Amino acid sequence: MKNRREQGSKADATVEVAATPAQPEHTLEEYERLFGVDEEAYEQPTTTRKELWSYYLYYNGDNGVGPGSYSQALFQWALNGAGYQPDTEPPLPCTSSSACVVPWAGGTRSVSSVILIANGLCFTFMTVIFVWLGSAADYGSFSRWLLLGLTVVCWALQYGMMAIRDPSQWPAAMGMYVVAYICYGATLVFYAAVFPRLARYMPHVRKAREEDLREGKIDQKEYDAIESLERNHISNIGYLLTLVLNLSVLLPMQSNQFSNNLALCLTNSYWVILGIWWFLFQQKRPGPKIPKGSSYATIGFKQIWLAIREIRSLPQTFLYFFAYFLLADGLNTTGTLVSIIQNDQVSFSFLQITYLGITQAACSIASTFGFWYIQKYFKFKTKNMFLFTNFFTVLIPFWGMLGLWTNRIGYHHTYAQTMISELMPRGYDNMFFALFGITNRASSIIGPNVIQAIINDSRNNWMGFPFLFAICAAAMIAICFVDVEKGREDGRKFTERRKVDRVVAETGLSADAIVKGKGVMDNGEMGSDINGNGHSSTEPVERGELA
Repeated sequence: MKNRREQGSKADATVEVAATPAQPEHTLEEYERLFGVDEEAYEQPTTTRKELWSYYLYYNGDNGVGPGSYSQALFQWALNGAGYQPDTEPPLPCTSSSACVVPWAGGTRSVSSVILIANGLCFTFMTVIFVWLGSAADYGSFSRWLLLGLTVVCWALQYGMMAIRDPSQWPAAMGMYVVAYICYGATLVFYAAVFPRLARYMPHVRKAREEDLREGKIDQKEYDAIESLERNHISNIGYLLTLVLNLSVLLPMQSNQFSNNLALCLTNSYWVILGIWWFLFQQKRPGPKIPKGSSYATIGFKQIWLAIREIRSLPQTFLYFFAYFLLADGLNTTGTLVSIIQNDQVSFSFLQITYLGITQAACSIASTFGFWYIQKYFKFKTKNMFLFTNFFTVLIPFWGMLGLWTNRIGYHHTYAQTMISELMPRGYDNMFFALFGITNRASSIIGPNVIQAIINDSRNNWMGFPFLFAICAAAMIAICFVDVEKGREDGRKFTERRKVDRVVAETGLSADAIVKGKGVMDNGEMGSDINGNGHSSTEPVERGELA
């Protein structure tokens, strides 16, 4: 070989690289760099402690107490105040033990049914958002701006709910509750899509992947365990403090009718103060460029269609989606139904709701760290932890079916989103978290509508629990058949196959030609065989170009 490079040659020296057989791995890496088909085609920053804690703070603020518990209680209070007992003449005001209906579409409908319809609308519009924008968030920097926009709208409407002071305002309360809850639900999905990438670029995880795994010090299974444990750690957050702070308003102002509105204001301000730091300290981690022929407005529909066509390629992932569809339908609707019954029992008292929430939050925090340390010590897999925690959540509708009262158990969702993060292909975080959000929220289009029909017919809130217990139990059985290890391997194959498909679409070359080393030059023109650095085997190359 002539003009072989010597170690001490100058950085700008021109050489002629001899023809050498291309290695498929090197060739594919160069294609990824040229076309930006992988997140690692860009320099990805290591997760910093400041960034990680700003993530914790946002997640702590985005806890659902405002857009979920308090807003729904305020909405239900307005409905009850505007409602009356059915079949009474003249109409009698509703009591905590009587049925309660409001005028609806030329007739009447029970208050519980209206709330379930509102939640059904929320989940319907969330599904549209996830289908339309979910996959788009995987490309460029779109996800950070999407999350910011959704968060700001939710903040604004939460402050708007402070104006609800009279029962006659229930239509306005319903409108603001629906839009705010849609934005809140969307923030959960697009924010949760961040944590796999944060975990992937934690210093010790990055070292394990880029050094230990490549040097053979650990195998792929050991690396997967390291990343999985870090994902569980990052995704586990409690929300006790916001509820305790609300007592500073609710206790001294128990006799003030505006105390509930002020508590909602405090809760929302807590999220604003804690959440703003994420948008300041989040590092830029751009995804791949939008593929040719697509745009941010169309890529979501194309990717969802692609994902549906890939069911046979990712059977474990989609089996989990099916199981979680049933589980989410049961548990989301159970949570709504328990909240409706709970609000009736405590007469819409934010103080009592806060006491119950503090109990739940304390249990959630204890279980979060307790289960994580148990998992870390005994090396339990995420699936086993998910099944164990879900056993207790499935008991909730069972208790309700027996006529007992209980509050929601919130820890199951942590392992649910960690498990999907282990089953989804790398680089498609937002796409598969959007699908996860669809199974979570779209399933809840079914549950509330079924339950509201049962309640509206029976005039008994407790009659919805047998249906909910049945679908939750069916979900538990389905999850038992999910093979996480096989799902991880399917995800890796999916990612590599999609990289090649993307390059085929960009260049017009066949997949075989790409693997064998046929390529394009840096200027985008078709070239001859390329070496591991992506340049022609006979062209002069400036060493500075190889950086």
